[in-house]
Amino acid sequence: MTQVLEPQQSRLLSKQFMLAGILLGMGFAGFFDGIVLHQILQWHHMLSSVRPMTNMSDVKVHSVADGLFHLADYGLTIAGVTLLWRSHLQDQLPKSSQPLIGLILFGAGLFNTIEGFIDHEILGIHHVHSGTHYLLWDIGFLMFGIGLIIAGLKLLDRWKNAPESML
Repeated sequence: MTQVLEPQQSRLLSKQFMLAGILLGMGFAGFFDGIVLHQILQWHHMLSSVRPMTNMSDVKVHSVADGLFHLADYGLTIAGVTLLWRSHLQDQLPKSSQPLIGLILFGAGLFNTIEGFIDHEILGIHHVHSGTHYLLWDIGFLMFGIGLIIAGLKLLDRWKNAPESML
């Protein structure tokens, strides 16, 4: 006799756990942006479009602005870790890592989409990669953020509807 495996319909995540994953994703995305795009590739800094780096004073201003950006990333990450730990203490963690990974992807995409739209398009304080095709880089960055959001939601949906034996 073949056993029919039904998806688990009652898988619920606590708001605390969900917020933890989203904040971790936002913090990780900010660190990736700051470390890879600002420091390693040096494509832009927080104020690249409003204050070009022409002397040491400008370099210091950019360093402080980037440092404040990193400080915000630390805050998001610490808040996420704290909420994740509280979820653990309250026995609110799912048995699978899929929901956490999905929420992290969602949070990273949310961060990139919001930061990209506000900083690149509305305020114009910097672009992903300056030059003649800066708008294409900005649009690509926004599309990448939206892709992360979709990937995170799909992973959460797959976990929610997976049979218990598949977890």
